[in-house]
Amino acid sequence: MPAEFPDFRLGTELATSFTATLTERRGTAVERIPTPRRLMDWLAVSGLAVDSCTAVQLALARELREAIHTAATAAATQDALPAAAVRVINERSAQGRAAAVLTSDGERRWRLGSASRVDDALGVIAADAISIIAGERAGRLALCASPTCQAAFFDTSQSRTRRWCDMNTCGNRQKKARFNANRRNGSGSAT
Repeated sequence: MPAEFPDFRLGTELATSFTATLTERRGTAVERIPTPRRLMDWLAVSGLAVDSCTAVQLALARELREAIHTAATAAATQDALPAAAVRVINERSAQGRAAAVLTSDGERRWRLGSASRVDDALGVIAADAISIIAGERAGRLALCASPTCQAAFFDTSQSRTRRWCDMNTCGNRQKKARFNANRRNGSGSAT
C-alpha cells in the first residue's frame, strides 16, 4: 500500500469495515479512500480486487459507505432506518452481479463479473450490510464509545458488550487518556 495514505482499519465484517474508510467522523475526519486507486487497494485487501475504478465509481462507493453508516447507526440506536440510506443500499445491491464461489479449501470467495467489477464489489458490500442491518447474523450493531469516532461496528463478542470499533486505535486512545488522567489526579493529591 502507498505510504502517503493512512492505514486501513480492517474488521471482520465487510460492510462495517467499509464504513471505516472514513474515520474520526466526530473529530478531524480521516478519509482513507481519497482516490479511485485507494478504493481499488481497499477492495483488493478485502477480497474484491478490481482492475480499474473511475472518479464516478469512487463517488458511488462513498455514497454507499455513508448510507451504510447512516443505516447501521440508526439500527444500533434502534431508530427508524432513513429511507434515503435504504434506497442507496438497495440500489447498489441490485446493480451488483457477483457470484459467491466455494474454494477447494472450503472458503467463500467472490467472483466479480467482467463488465463492471466495481459495481459488483459494491453490490457485495451492500448485500453484507443488508444481512447485518436486517439482523440475519449472530451479533449486534453498536457505536464506538470514542467521542471523536462513534463508528458503527458489528459486535460478535461472546458477551456482545464491546465498546470500541477497534481496540488498537480507539480503545487504546481512550485507555491511555484514562490512565493519564488518573496519573495526573494521583500526583496532584500527593502534594
